[in-house]
Amino acid sequence: MAEVRLKSILDNDFYKITMQNAVVKIFPDERVKYQFINRGKHHFPEGFDEEFRKAVNAMAELKLTKAEKEYLKKTCPYLDLPYLDFLEGYHYDPSEVKIVQTGNDLEVTVEGQWYRTILWEVPLLALISELHYEMNHMERDSNQIVIQNTFQKAEKLNKLGVNFAEFGTRRRHSYKVQDLVVDSLVKDNKSGKFIGSSNVHFAMKYSIKPIGTHAHEWFMFHAAEYGFKMANELALEHWVDVYRGDLGVALSDTYTTDVFFQQFDKKFAKLFDGVRHDSGDPIEFANKTIAHYEKNGINPLFKYIIFSDGLNLEKVEEITNACKERIGISFGIGTNLTNDVGLKPMNIVMKLIGVQANNGDWIPTVKLSDEHGKYTGDPKMIELAKEFLRINN
Repeated sequence: MAEVRLKSILDNDFYKITMQNAVVKIFPDERVKYQFINRGKHHFPEGFDEEFRKAVNAMAELKLTKAEKEYLKKTCPYLDLPYLDFLEGYHYDPSEVKIVQTGNDLEVTVEGQWYRTILWEVPLLALISELHYEMNHMERDSNQIVIQNTFQKAEKLNKLGVNFAEFGTRRRHSYKVQDLVVDSLVKDNKSGKFIGSSNVHFAMKYSIKPIGTHAHEWFMFHAAEYGFKMANELALEHWVDVYRGDLGVALSDTYTTDVFFQQFDKKFAKLFDGVRHDSGDPIEFANKTIAHYEKNGINPLFKYIIFSDGLNLEKVEEITNACKERIGISFGIGTNLTNDVGLKPMNIVMKLIGVQANNGDWIPTVKLSDEHGKYTGDPKMIELAKEFLRINN
C-alpha cells in the first residue's frame, strides 16, 4: 500500500489561512477543541488508525517554503506581514491530534491554541478520505475518465455562462484526483469562467486565484465567547476590523439565514460584497437575499451570492435560471468535482465543538444551519441557542 502524505503546508482551504491570520491578530490566547463527525457511518478497516497516525505525524515535517511565502505576500496583500513570518515558522504539532479506533469506528479530536489548531481540519479530512479508499482497496475510474468527466462539466458550466471555482479539498478522493481536476479545468478555461480554487497549494501551482473568507467556526467561536445574540454582528465586525473591505463575502447560515439577516444591516450589506449559501433551499435563500438588499436600498445586481452547498450541474443550472439578471452569482463546487470517480463520496466533517473559558471549563459550540440535519453540537446548547434566537422549528 502506498503511503498517503501531504505535499505542502498550503494544501488546505484558503479560509483556514485567512481565519488564522485574524485569530493570531485578535484571539491569540484562546484554546479550542474540534471533533471528527462520521455523518455517513463509514466503516474503517483494521489498522486504519495506525496508518492515519503515520500520515498525521508526517505533517510535522511540512514547512512554508520561501516561494510559498512570496506567493502569499504577492497574491494576498491583505495578510499581515507579521502573520506571514509566523506561518513561515509554524509547524503542525501531531500531539494536538487524538486518534482512537474502536472496531470499524474512528474518533478524532484536536485540542490546543486556536491559532495553532485551526489548520488541522481540512487536511485531516482529506487524509481520512484518501486513506479510506486506499485501505479498502476501492478502484476508482481511470485518469482518462476523470479528465473527460471534468472537461464535460466545464463545458456545461461554460455554456451556462457562470463563474465557478473548485472547492473540493476536504472530501476529495485523493491528491492525485484533485490535481487532475484542477489541471483539466485550467486547460479548458477558454471562457475564463473557472475563477480559482479554495485550495491554496493548487491555486499557487496553477496560477489561479485562491478563494475563501471565513467558515462556520468563526461565528461559532463568537457565540461561545460573546453569546448567541451577538455572534453574527461581532464576527462580521471583527472581520471588517482585520480586512478593511477585502475578503468581503459573509457566511450566512451558522445560526440560520433568518437570524443572520436580522443582524446583516445596511452597514454590513454595503460593506460586504456578497454572501455565501451553504445549507437549505438555494433559491429560497436567493429570494431572501435579494429582498434584503432591496429593503436596504441596495441594487442586488451590484452584489453576489456564492453557492457552495452540495452542488452538481443540475443544481447549478436550476439556481442560474432562478437568479439570472436578479443578483450576481458564482459557484463553489466541491465533491462533485474532486470525488466523482465512480465511488461513493464520503460524508464526513470536522467541527469546532468547544471553546475554553478563563476558568478552564469548556463552553460547547453549536451550529444551527438552515437544514435540521446539519445541526451540530451539544443538544442542550442547541435548545438554548434556539431559545435565545427565537428559532421555533
